[in-house]
Amino acid sequence: MGGYQPPFVVTPLILNQVIEIGELMGHWAAMAGRTSPLLRKENRIRTIQASLAIEHNSLTTEQVTALMEGKRILAPAKDIQEVRNAILAYEKMSEWKSERLSDLLLAHRVLMLGLVDNPGQLRSGNVGVYRENHLIHMAPPASQVPRLVNDLLGWLKTTEHHPLIAGAVFHYEFEFIHPFADGNGRMGRLWQTLILREWRTELAWLPVETLIHYQQDRYYQVLGQCDRQSSCTPFIEFILGNIIYALKEGLGQAPTMSEEMSEEMSEEMSEEMPFELVEIERRILQLLSTQPKLTAKNIADGCEISSRTVERYLKALQQKGKLQRVGAKKGGTWRVC
Repeated sequence: MGGYQPPFVVTPLILNQVIEIGELMGHWAAMAGRTSPLLRKENRIRTIQASLAIEHNSLTTEQVTALMEGKRILAPAKDIQEVRNAILAYEKMSEWKSERLSDLLLAHRVLMLGLVDNPGQLRSGNVGVYRENHLIHMAPPASQVPRLVNDLLGWLKTTEHHPLIAGAVFHYEFEFIHPFADGNGRMGRLWQTLILREWRTELAWLPVETLIHYQQDRYYQVLGQCDRQSSCTPFIEFILGNIIYALKEGLGQAPTMSEEMSEEMSEEMSEEMPFELVEIERRILQLLSTQPKLTAKNIADGCEISSRTVERYLKALQQKGKLQRVGAKKGGTWRVC
């Protein structure tokens, strides 16, 4: 267990990101000391709503706020239960230690009570991760899960890497193992927040999940890239970039995240991973050069990314002058320039 080492490389970009976060944390800590309980509550609401929205929960921040205040709302019973569980889980976070298996299982029980048959228990069957009916990740066999989880927790306890790096590595490795039958996404995000909180308590109130929610396609895309490369380096860079943006946003150095801003940020982050950007563009152009009538959905299937992501790439390719639309939006064709 002590010899386990997750596959990743600490790149110059990661080192610079850690340094930048450290500098921003000085300002954030000073602000957090003056932050009102109301603002902390608002950040916690944003965190819970965004983390569950990634898992297709329908509740708005207003509805999450109402539940936190003990009010009744009209919404699907399952969605309400998910939010109530998440509120309790984040409240109990200070009682847990990130390297303890018993706490990990207890957290899953709190988070998934009433939603799955065996909350708080490692899965006993094999599982795959699907997006739009496509298998994007086949998790390790159930028989290997106890060993893999113990190895990961053992590494987390003994690693000398910075907590910012360790938290991102744990998040990715946890999603790769997929130790539970359900709830792995929200558990991975919760546990990374716990790891960050253990380093700096102020980070418990940083709504990084909100940024990930706006970049949901990118989030899954980077996870897939790490699977293919057998390295979680791109995911570390992605997560640290989100922490930097969240800190700047909280300090008033960045505009509030929106759908439009998320697209701009995705493009900026893509520049930090030029190989992936160029490769996807190349595949899209190759497909359209031989099949100019393909739709975004067709291209998405061929490139194993979402239709929405394809639409952004198509727009970018047109702006770069590499692609031209001929004819109407429906019934027209693409011309590779």
